[in-house]
Amino acid sequence: MFDLSLLWRAPEVNPVNRKARSIPGLNPIDLYGRVFTFSWFGFMIAFWSWYAFPPLLSETIAKDLKLKQTEIANSNIIALTATLLVRLVAGPCCDRFGPRWTFAGCLLAGAIPTALAGAVYSARGLMALRFFVGILGGSFVPCQVWSTGFFDKNVVGTANAFTGGLGNAGGGITYFLMPAIYDSLVANQGLTPHVAWRVAFIVPFICITVTAIAMLILCPDTPTGRWSDRHLAAQQNLASHGISGVVVDVPGELTDKATTGTDSPTDSDEKKLGFEAVEPKQPGSFAHEAQIGEQQMLDTARGEIVVKPSFREALPVIFSLQTLVQGGAYFCSFGAELAINSILGAYYLKNFPKLNQRGTGNWAAMFGLLNVVFRPLGGVVSDLIYPHAGLWGKKIWLHGLAVVTGIFLIVIGVMDSHNRNTMFGLVAGMAFFLEAGNGANFGLVPHVHPHANGIVSGITGASGNFGGIIFAIIFRYNGKDYAKVFWIIGVMTIAINVALSWIRPIPKGQIGGR
Repeated sequence: MFDLSLLWRAPEVNPVNRKARSIPGLNPIDLYGRVFTFSWFGFMIAFWSWYAFPPLLSETIAKDLKLKQTEIANSNIIALTATLLVRLVAGPCCDRFGPRWTFAGCLLAGAIPTALAGAVYSARGLMALRFFVGILGGSFVPCQVWSTGFFDKNVVGTANAFTGGLGNAGGGITYFLMPAIYDSLVANQGLTPHVAWRVAFIVPFICITVTAIAMLILCPDTPTGRWSDRHLAAQQNLASHGISGVVVDVPGELTDKATTGTDSPTDSDEKKLGFEAVEPKQPGSFAHEAQIGEQQMLDTARGEIVVKPSFREALPVIFSLQTLVQGGAYFCSFGAELAINSILGAYYLKNFPKLNQRGTGNWAAMFGLLNVVFRPLGGVVSDLIYPHAGLWGKKIWLHGLAVVTGIFLIVIGVMDSHNRNTMFGLVAGMAFFLEAGNGANFGLVPHVHPHANGIVSGITGASGNFGGIIFAIIFRYNGKDYAKVFWIIGVMTIAINVALSWIRPIPKGQIGGR
């Protein structure tokens, strides 16, 4: 039975990398609980601001700026394009500078254009601003890399799913908050619609800025301290347990070559980090440490400590079949979520014209808010499968969710229901499998090339945005025929996942990640 005290109790940790083996998510005072909280909250605030335009775009902003339907669609595509580029860069930045600084950098860089929303007076201005606000979407990558760096393999799927799921809920929260803030400014402050929607964007700007600064002040880079010292800390932890060996080349190479456990540094081998073993401490002297074998400790140190990548060393990781699997699956799941999030309010307004902007916004918000439950569930189940079915179990779970998601999308598109109960029920069912699939994906990502987790996370996250762009373009060229695009996305999702299902979960002979 699950021990509820794990939600606030100081966790047991891996003796090498000090990653937690439980998630004290209700204890922000604890180091691991604090990083967990800032991971999901920082991404939630970012997602809120990133998607702050769609709830007001169809009516208020479109009327004020005299926008055409194609201009609205183009602005949605441009917002996703910026995030795609940032996610590609954010992955290597996480590996080089650490996820905490990358995370805070994305938030602060995206906060500035958020505050400048009031300077928009044309369609071109809107597109330019949404491009730079799209930087905020790139914060997903450091969110996941940071979480992966603090939680061990037995719970990392759950941790990533919760930080991603609670963060993605910002896409639902924005459909409640932005219309509510706008209505309050008009009704209670006496502002005109022309001014009110512009002032409304100051609220997310303040929240983003405060969160980024607090993150830098209150949280560390890794469980062992500074990002630049992570290899040193791992080697010292090995030595303190009576284990000698070389952890990694400095600055390191992105390879999976095995080495023997008896290697020891020499005076001429200046690039190697190594320590002589010391007499191990008495059992029980390592507080809150998990008991794992010597070989597992060595594999963890050699295969799971993130190294600084060079372009040449990163290429085999970027183009590996396993990275392709993660990216292809996320292309379908998160790409569909992004594109649907952008048009769902307009789709509801088309099929249910009696609902006003706020009414359709509230129902569209449910799609994003379901991330709070459904995305974490995907990661939790992935971790529950892992001890019994291993990595193939995680992979089958991922592709199975995608196929069922595709079936739901096809049904929604073919029926194009004008009955509220039917439509909202089908979208909720689709959201379960779609969002659980996102959680399941980042339950598998930490196992794939764990020494290059930032690169794999960046490629996977960027693939999700690429999918969002492709699907948004399909919506763009089908006007208001939203139903047709739903079934097109469904067919693509099934086809891509079936095509990727035969590939091994991790490369043959990979050290670590198991």
